[in-house]
Amino acid sequence: MTKTIVITGASDGIGAAAAAQLNRLGHEVVVIGRSREKTRQVASSIGADHFTADFSDLRTVRELAETLQSRYPRIDVLANNAGGVFGTRDKTLDGHEKTFQVNQLAPFLLTSLLMPILVNSNATIIQTASIAARLYGNIDITDLENDRRYSANKAYGDSKLENILFTKELDRRYRSDGISAVAFHPGVIRSSFAAETTSFGMKFLYANPLTKRFLSTADEGAEQLVWLATTSPGLGWHPGAYYEKHQIATRVNPQSDDENLALELWHQSAALVGV
Repeated sequence: MTKTIVITGASDGIGAAAAAQLNRLGHEVVVIGRSREKTRQVASSIGADHFTADFSDLRTVRELAETLQSRYPRIDVLANNAGGVFGTRDKTLDGHEKTFQVNQLAPFLLTSLLMPILVNSNATIIQTASIAARLYGNIDITDLENDRRYSANKAYGDSKLENILFTKELDRRYRSDGISAVAFHPGVIRSSFAAETTSFGMKFLYANPLTKRFLSTADEGAEQLVWLATTSPGLGWHPGAYYEKHQIATRVNPQSDDENLALELWHQSAALVGV
């Protein structure tokens, strides 16, 4: 069965690689990216539709949702893959800490606005999370934007932990409506991912020529996203779970199993984006 698959953050890295792999499998891929030119190039190379949105501006996320709803009668897979790790504690035009908005609030808003069509499509919703959720995540629900305790690593780790909590709460709320939500860690990928960060650790890992040669390729990182997008939930994988290397992760941040935290994060995210 041919699926309509929307991938955010698809102008580079594993998003672009997944778009190409899914296109080769015969699926209708919709490429979403921030850079107009890079997004156009990726989409043109596989003959796919493309749209741009800057997740640091929630107005463009709302416009993207409207466009997708008007163009596609069904969306079988929404892959919330866009994200980043940044440096200093910057605020967006919307007034939110940039990492929190780009990695959590924007995908939360896009998913919420598309929910009617996603439910009608019995869609799979995929979150690209990270091992950083376990290494650096430590959410204070009274300080989601890290006003009191900011570091680039903590902000990123918190946001990836929030992606896992969002997945679990999506599953709790919408599984009975036909939604299948899942999160995964793609591995440490050789890409431009950490180009904007001032974190020494992230720079050393992602931008150091000595370490980059040992990182996985974008194609290798994309393979797990493709697996989740093309196999049957409940058979190939379990909805509501967080995966590493095709297996449900066993070493996780204890907060990722906190149902009350997931619920409160949902409520606060909804209030902050107005849905």
